[in-house]
Parts: sequence; C-alpha cells; structure tokens
Amino acid sequence: MITLNRLGHSDEPFQLNPDMIVTIESTPDTVITLATGAKVVVAEGPEDVAAAVHAYRAEVLSDALRRRSALRGQPVGPPAPPRPGQARLSAVEDTPAT
Repeated sequence: MITLNRLGHSDEPFQLNPDMIVTIESTPDTVITLATGAKVVVAEGPEDVAAAVHAYRAEVLSDALRRRSALRGQPVGPPAPPRPGQARLSAVEDTPAT
C-alpha cells in the first residue's frame, strides 16, 4: 500500500492499493482514477504518486526475491527498510486480564 493524503486533509493520511490505480491526472489538482471508477483527489503531485507506486513495487519484488533465495538456501540480505511514513507492523499476543 502507498500512503497518500486527500486534498485538504493533510493531517489524515490514507492507504491506497496501487494495483487499483488506472490513471493519475493533474487538472490542476491530482486526481487518481481507480479500477472501480472511483476518483480520489490527493494533495501529492502526479510525480510523487508515481514515485510511491514505483517504490512500493520495487519493495514487493525485493521481498519476493529475498524469500525465493531463502527457500533455495542461499544467503539472504537484510530486510528492506520501511518507506518514509510507513510503520513496521509486529504481532502482539492478547493476554486475558487477570
């Protein structure tokens, strides 16, 4: 997912699946058309959105190659660092209150 901000709501970022993007237009606001037909107006410029999509896809391919190497028993490099503005998720086990 890539992190974007709706135009006028820069303090409320949202996550968008870049595989759903059909077009990115500058009219002069940046309008993203999704495969569903929905349109989203974002604060980022078209170049910034395209760069975020590129970084996301590069990270997906890097992780896939790393996992493939691990399955073949080859040395694996360090994991990719999180993208700016993206937090790493970790599992937390729920424990009942006593």
